[in-house]
Amino acid sequence: MSVNQLSDSAQNYLKIIFGLNEWSADPVTASIIANKSGMKLSTVSGALSKLRQQGLLDHAPYGAVTLTELGREYAVTMVRRHRLLETFLVQMLGYRWDQVHDEAESLEHAVSDFMIERIDNLLEHPTRDPHGDPIPTAEGRISIPQAFNLGEARDEAHVLVERIADDDSQLLQYFSDHRIIVGAQLHVTAGEKFSETVNVEVASTGETLRLGSRAAAAIWVSAAP
Repeated sequence: MSVNQLSDSAQNYLKIIFGLNEWSADPVTASIIANKSGMKLSTVSGALSKLRQQGLLDHAPYGAVTLTELGREYAVTMVRRHRLLETFLVQMLGYRWDQVHDEAESLEHAVSDFMIERIDNLLEHPTRDPHGDPIPTAEGRISIPQAFNLGEARDEAHVLVERIADDDSQLLQYFSDHRIIVGAQLHVTAGEKFSETVNVEVASTGETLRLGSRAAAAIWVSAAP
């Protein structure tokens, strides 16, 4: 069996599970997958059972969900397709970074491996997608940047934006409007006590923004050189 023999739904579940583990060490549960996918918990539980029977994941009742070696291989294949497609749409077709996620979600199930490799060659083998997520190699190798969440940055820190979550297109557009993009340098100061906010000065514009916890949670950074 190859990843192309799986249903679109199965491919999506594997990709979601991989993504939930990519930037967090927290256990992945059926309820978390349901929240991420927008599906009912009963629907997710049934899908996970089928994937377990196919040898693609391990899932004890009420326990954490983990991918098997084969499941991870298939998940990485889908992640590679998705992120290369997003990069292609931005670099070659002029899409904004807040427009590409849903488009790539549709295309990734239809493209052939041959087309993906042609896109990779055309783009000269990019290592990161427009949101900063690492693009796996054709051999399945993936290198996660050393980054931490903006909300964990110390007061008066100077940081470099490494990755911005692509779940919320409106939030992406807000970041873009204010030049908070991958590669941007930020000066971080603490928000008012108990406000659950963080203040960031964008180096390229000098603008200072007050970001709430949801916005801060979407940004991963590293210490600026």
